Amino acid sequence: MPDSETVMAFDFGEKRIGVAIGETLLSSARPLTTIEAEAKAQRFSALDRLIGEWHPARLVVGRPAHADRDAPHPLAARCERFARQLAGRYHLPVDLIDERYTSCVAAERLTASVRKTSLDAEAAAVILQSWFDAHAAASSRP
Repeated sequence: MPDSETVMAFDFGEKRIGVAIGETLLSSARPLTTIEAEAKAQRFSALDRLIGEWHPARLVVGRPAHADRDAPHPLAARCERFARQLAGRYHLPVDLIDERYTSCVAAERLTASVRKTSLDAEAAAVILQSWFDAHAAASSRP
């Protein structure tokens, strides 16, 4: 991996997509925005603008999983499809990462007044920070 590259992460939802951004050099994620659109064309129009503005080298998508059982989460297949669409549309590597508990962690970080509008973007930042942490741990192994 180069010294530093921009990574963009997504907390995919049926009504909203939280977006976070970070740099591999700093291994730090921050919330960017929330795309509030249900129509596919509107979502991808917003994504086109963000990808064009930030020029990420890699994308990360949270994949939901049940905390207490092995059965697939109902939204997991949609997140995987979203990840494939991103890869095909933007020709970038896309990683899926377990997003278990990310909304809970994000909610704890936010005050009640900003929770509604920022929760999805903050959840995306938690997803991206998890990705950074996992890659830092993997690269520090002998």
